[in-house]
Amino acid sequence: MNVLITGGCGFVGTNIALYLNKKGYKISSLDNLSRKGSKYNLKLLNDVKIINYRYNILDSNKILKLKKFDLIIDCCAEAAVEVSKKKIDSVIETNLIGTINVLKKAKKDASKVIFLSSSRVYPIQDLNNLIKQKVIKKDILIKKMFNENSNTNGAKTIYGVTKLASEMFIEEFSYAFGIKYIINRCGVISGPLQFGKQDQGFISLWIWRHIIKKKLNYIGYGGYGNQVRDVLHIQDLCDLIYLQIKKINNKNNTIFTVGGSKKSYTSLKNLTNLCQIITKNKLKISRVSKTSIYDIPYFITNNKKVSRVYNWSPKKNIIEVVTDTYNWLIKNKPNLKKYF
Repeated sequence: MNVLITGGCGFVGTNIALYLNKKGYKISSLDNLSRKGSKYNLKLLNDVKIINYRYNILDSNKILKLKKFDLIIDCCAEAAVEVSKKKIDSVIETNLIGTINVLKKAKKDASKVIFLSSSRVYPIQDLNNLIKQKVIKKDILIKKMFNENSNTNGAKTIYGVTKLASEMFIEEFSYAFGIKYIINRCGVISGPLQFGKQDQGFISLWIWRHIIKKKLNYIGYGGYGNQVRDVLHIQDLCDLIYLQIKKINNKNNTIFTVGGSKKSYTSLKNLTNLCQIITKNKLKISRVSKTSIYDIPYFITNNKKVSRVYNWSPKKNIIEVVTDTYNWLIKNKPNLKKYF
């Protein structure tokens, strides 16, 4: 099977590319290498003879002229939520128009599509209503979880709108042109190949700042660090993608919520404790009461559907996520400097 991975030199794309390459798939990457760290990942792909097409996802003509692929895994995205308020055009173009260009290619080749969507398709108000306190002084109890049928109506960040709109275009192309697809709505993903930069997520950022002893803040909800997210280890996501590919002829045209769920979740305060234990460094963390209008206090994924369909569930808990990310950062710290 010939597989094209868009955003193939990003954190998720590179991990999936290397994983599927080991499984014997013929992998190609499409990435314009605009993000910091992408050239580091490109070297990893080149080392195992994975070709990267250095095209912009907006260049539909070049994408259509690529060889035929049996499957396209669309990982290309401007992923930082706060960026979507500042770079509106860039986020809409990359996340939505980029996916439409992928769909045009899939239509031409009769390719199947696996799309990496986001938990940010759910409205901010629904998430805030779960934890109504503006100041969260105590640990949050894990009760409500979000699934494929949860409400998506309401303001959700510009980034989130682009991901939901992409989902809708995928469904339309499937209806009109018979494209087989799978949509995975993922929450926080972490693990090796995250560089400790803010736009890649809070887990690697927290670990990296502890390694280099650089200041951190608890931001929002009183500044106590009690807000909660589930966290999926990248290895667990790769395992799932592999299962989905093997069964895509029979199990397709559906949406799954995919995350760490109750197996792997953390508050910022708990993450701080884990980082202190593993790095043996203790930081003074400041409290900042106010936060962005895009911030949310809580998100936990309900994996019931994806677990039933693929007999899959996350294997790695938050301690393993933090440990694996830390070990990778320490091992590769000397090599990362020239890429940033």
